[in-house]
Amino acid sequence: MKMFFQSHRRSAVLASLCVGLSLAALSGCGGSKPASSGSNASSSNGSAGSVAQSSSGSTAKPATFSLAWSEYPSWSIFGVADEVGLINGKEGEMGSIEKKYNVDIKLILATYDSCITLYGNSQADGVCITNIDILGASGSRNSVGILPTSTSAGADACIVAGINSLDELAGKSTRGLEKSVSQYCFERCLEKLGKNPADFPFSQMDPEQAALAFQGKNDGINSIMVWNPFVMQSLRSRTDSKVLFSSETIPEEIIDMVVVGKDSLSKPGGEAFAKAVIETFYLMNKRMADPKTSDETLVGIGARFAKLELDDMKTIVQQTKFFSQPSDAVRLFGDERFQKETMPLVSKFCVKYGLTPQAVELSYGDGKGMMEFSTKYVSDYLDSQNQK
Repeated sequence: MKMFFQSHRRSAVLASLCVGLSLAALSGCGGSKPASSGSNASSSNGSAGSVAQSSSGSTAKPATFSLAWSEYPSWSIFGVADEVGLINGKEGEMGSIEKKYNVDIKLILATYDSCITLYGNSQADGVCITNIDILGASGSRNSVGILPTSTSAGADACIVAGINSLDELAGKSTRGLEKSVSQYCFERCLEKLGKNPADFPFSQMDPEQAALAFQGKNDGINSIMVWNPFVMQSLRSRTDSKVLFSSETIPEEIIDMVVVGKDSLSKPGGEAFAKAVIETFYLMNKRMADPKTSDETLVGIGARFAKLELDDMKTIVQQTKFFSQPSDAVRLFGDERFQKETMPLVSKFCVKYGLTPQAVELSYGDGKGMMEFSTKYVSDYLDSQNQK
C-alpha cells in the first residue's frame, strides 16, 4: 500500500518565505487535507461572536486565537481534539477547554511550509513547528516555544540497499530534502558516529519521490534520508533494505513543538490561549494512555497522518516519542544539554545553510532572546494539576 503524505513536512524554510505572501494565496494550498475543524485562514485578530463563561466565572467575550498546524502525529492530536470536543476549530464555536479558558481557538490546517509562512507573517498566533525550522521564522517575529510535543527517536532514518556500512556509503549520494530536518539528522548522525559529513554527499530530492525511486530500485538511488511514513514504507517495499542509522543516534535533538508569538501572548487572553493549547495536548495524551480510549485515539491520529491503521500507529508513536507528561517538557527545556549543546548545534546548521543570516538570539526563561524556550506555561499547568 502506498502511503500518501505531505512531502514538505519539516522542510527548513528561509526567513524570506515569511515576508510578502498573501493569505489568500495560501488558503487551499496543494497537498493539505481539508480541515473538518475549519481551515479558513483569515486573520486571527477578531473575536468570537458568542459570549462564553470560563471556569473563573467570567462572561467576557472570548478573544480569538489561531493555531496553524500540519499533519504529524503529535500535531494531528489537535485535529482529533476537535473531533472529541475538547476544542472546536471553527471560529465562533467553542469546545470544553475553550470555554474553561474563555478563548476561541481557530485551527488552521495547511501544509507545513504554509503554516510557517502564516506564522511568520503574524497571520497565525501559534504554529506547530520543529526546533530547527523555527529559527528562520523567529528571525522576523519574537517567538516563545510553549510546548514540546514530541521528538524523533527513529522516525528519521537513512535507508540503504546494497550498502552494508558507513564506509561503503562514503562517496555515494544520499537523496533527501536539503536544508531540512533530514539533512540536519544526516550530518549530525554521521558526526556522532565518528565520520566527516563532507565525505558523504547529500543530494536534493523530494522525499516522497526519493522513497518511490528507492522502492522502485531506480538505478543509482540506493540511499535515502527520509522520515515516517516513508521510512516504514521503504523498509516494507524492499527486502534488501535496512536502516543504516537513524535519529535514535541523536536523542532529543529533533523536537516538534508549539510556538506562539510574543505579541500574541501579550494580547488580552494570550496566556489563556497558551494554557488551553497545553491542557488540550495533555488531555489527549491521557486519552492515548487510557486503555479505554487509546486505540480509538491512535486510529484518529493515523487517519489524519498518512491514513495509517492502528498497528502502524503503535510503531509510529514509538519512533516519534510524545512528551506526554508536563514534567517531560519542563525537563527538556530546562536541560543544560538542550540549552548549551543541542540548540547551538541547530543554530550553527541554520547559519551554515543560509536558513538564518546570523545566529538567532536564544533564551531559556529570561525573555531576552528572539526565540525563547519557556517552561512557564507548562509549569503553570503542572502546578494547577498538583493542587487538585
